[in-house]
Amino acid sequence: MPGPPARAGTPAPGPPVPREAPVPAVGRTWPVGVRPPVLRGWEPPATVYGPGHRGVDLAAPPGSPVRAVAAGRVVFAGRVAGRGVVSVALAGTDLRTTYEPVSPSVRKGDAVAAGAVVGVVEPRGSHCGPAAACVHWGLLRGETYLDPLSLLPPWLLRRGPSRLLPVLGVPLPG
Repeated sequence: MPGPPARAGTPAPGPPVPREAPVPAVGRTWPVGVRPPVLRGWEPPATVYGPGHRGVDLAAPPGSPVRAVAAGRVVFAGRVAGRGVVSVALAGTDLRTTYEPVSPSVRKGDAVAAGAVVGVVEPRGSHCGPAAACVHWGLLRGETYLDPLSLLPPWLLRRGPSRLLPVLGVPLPG
């Protein structure tokens, strides 16, 4: 049975806005270092062309190795606007990561494992400025930018110092 007609001047309700599918925590390593300082975090834009920060900037000195955070296939390795860029489509997902400014050591079509080196941080081209070198790490689903930190599982995001626990029933060396 249809509902009451919409009153004149009142727009009919449209379809609900689709929720973005969750990002699977498939990351197995940080792109640079062990737990690099985040110099600038994810700032999603309010509109497609609005201001924001479509990724995270990770502190990394020039020449540092840049690693694939998860297994995948290189879909781009080259220069864009004077900067080296590597983009990896993540295996088993509809996601791809980007890393810049990077001198690529991989080529389009190469399969990469999690932790595989895809290039090194370039000495110039970072938007972090001359005082702080960084790698801009991005994550996309189609043309939509997402927070790349969401790829990392909680244990990798909050890794603290290792703790050795006693093992009961094992004699101490003597």
